[in-house]
Amino acid sequence: MGTDYLGNPLTVDGNQQQVDDFVSGMLSYEKKAVNIVKIADENPAACLANTYTAVLNLFLESPEGLPLARPYLENAEAAATNANRRERMNVAAVRAWFDNDMPKAIRIGNQIADEFPRDLIMVKLTQTHCFNLGNAAGMLSIAHKVEEASVDICHIHGMTAFAYEQCHLLDEAEKSAWRAIEMKRKEPWAHHALAHVMITQGRIVEGVDFLQDVSDTWDDLNSFMLTHNWWHLALNYISLGRFDDALKLYDNQVWGAWKEYSQDQINAISLLARMELAGMDVEERWQDVAGYLTLRVRDFVQPFLTMHYIYGLARGGRTEADILLDNLQKFALTAPEFVRAAWQQVALPACEGLLAHARGDHARVIDRLGPAIGRLQEIGGSHAQRDLFDQVLLDSTIQIGRFDTAQQMLEMRRGYEPDSVPNNTMLTGVYENLGLPREAARARARVNHALTRH
Repeated sequence: MGTDYLGNPLTVDGNQQQVDDFVSGMLSYEKKAVNIVKIADENPAACLANTYTAVLNLFLESPEGLPLARPYLENAEAAATNANRRERMNVAAVRAWFDNDMPKAIRIGNQIADEFPRDLIMVKLTQTHCFNLGNAAGMLSIAHKVEEASVDICHIHGMTAFAYEQCHLLDEAEKSAWRAIEMKRKEPWAHHALAHVMITQGRIVEGVDFLQDVSDTWDDLNSFMLTHNWWHLALNYISLGRFDDALKLYDNQVWGAWKEYSQDQINAISLLARMELAGMDVEERWQDVAGYLTLRVRDFVQPFLTMHYIYGLARGGRTEADILLDNLQKFALTAPEFVRAAWQQVALPACEGLLAHARGDHARVIDRLGPAIGRLQEIGGSHAQRDLFDQVLLDSTIQIGRFDTAQQMLEMRRGYEPDSVPNNTMLTGVYENLGLPREAARARARVNHALTRH
């Protein structure tokens, strides 16, 4: 009987280094996590190695992940009779994930946290499941369960920070993030949580300085964390009107690490859309991304992902966008009960609105996306990520000439991002159309001041 580096019991310790590589690699988003695959391939009777390899494949977050994960999960289940209780609970949690029984996966994850509070891989997975269901409170609850027992591990403070941020507890989030970073400067999930806090509070320049400073620690991260933290920096550049810098980040950091991966694709889609909404010309970049999305027409792993796929396909001029929508209309009728309302009442009308926006039918955007916008938390994703859909609705509101409504939307946005170049540029035009030249001049002055300063 051995233990991993966090002190969790292992049935056998012959492959402890590879287990530790997986645990620390997953928690720190480093590529070394994949070292576990070789052990699983060489030893089907290694319960935990096969469980962890199934996890890696399920994190593809696409239908392709299921057949890849299946043999490893079956090996783990066969080996579970000789495993310890924690390992058997791990297998059960991953089986529930594989079966798309997310309430059960979350329930088992919490049981593991109660009994084995340093099993941070299961805490991380459970937080991810809660995140994908829009359950921010669940993310924070499981972090609190294990925080005291894992207080010496930097990663728990990063996980707690992001949970706090998703609960809109920004002061607590910042405190936890800095605690993680003080323990280990290379803590990319804490970097990510702090980036969320700063952009939510309109601390854009500070966010740029911080992310640029810690970016030297990101080189060996997996593609998701690497591209997503650069994505956050690009959002700040857009806010500052540093459009050329945002475009360079897209070309050099955000798109290209792993173009087939779901999370890399939605980072690219989201950033291209935001750049266009800010008035930038992204040229032929949509066509490149859309070419990788054509396999997504039956991909309904998560509504948040599907909403990005349909927009990317439509902006790339691909007819597969219509095929995806048709398949979605059928899927929503039989979606799992625990997410059926999210698919039917939120994702489906939102997808119809996003398709309409990509094709210039702004009245339909208002009709379909508008009513869904207040329930977007149900589709998963973070506040910062879901803000894309608010921006799409805002653009259509302006395009159809509802300037009084647009004024309200923009001034609310300015409340937390007062110096945003795109927001103040739009406000300039809105106030001009409303016959308010004084307010238009003030918005224009804010744009000029921001561009001059930055």
